Amino acid sequence: MIRYLTGLLMLVSLSCAAAGQLEPLRGNAPTPGLSLEDLGHKVHTLQDYQGRVVLVNFWASWCGPCVVEMPSMQRLQNAMTGKPFTLLAVNVEESPGTVWKFAARVGIHFPLLLDREGQTAYDWGIDLYPTSFLIDPQGRVQYVAYGPREWDDPDMIQAIEGMFGSGVSEQARQ
Repeated sequence: MIRYLTGLLMLVSLSCAAAGQLEPLRGNAPTPGLSLEDLGHKVHTLQDYQGRVVLVNFWASWCGPCVVEMPSMQRLQNAMTGKPFTLLAVNVEESPGTVWKFAARVGIHFPLLLDREGQTAYDWGIDLYPTSFLIDPQGRVQYVAYGPREWDDPDMIQAIEGMFGSGVSEQARQ
């Protein structure tokens, strides 16, 4: 019940931010590590996606704003097919069964990673759901989004495509 109320409060308080764009990340802190299994037991690390723009999204199925933004993330993934882009959605502290059922119900077809103990979310400093990071092809966090976004908005797609530029290897394009 507390998680539900927290999610509802975040949805109300962030309703203005939902339409907002990306905030440039300030400072030169190194990108935190990420090494997590997806629902198929494949381990994903950020190093696997060097040379690509990566959207890392921290979410939970009990979080109303997270649920609201997921369909736009799937549409973004569809729009980016064939481009040097990867979307990794990190589910925090929920069972694989819960995540699997959610993905099937909502129609999610991008990697859903399992942060079973919440350690990765802690390492990334997550205290608000959803929180998303856009990482450039060199592996540096460039932008952060606190709260839900319409990820398939044309301005958002243009901002992401603008990050493709330098550092994208031919291997990453394939």
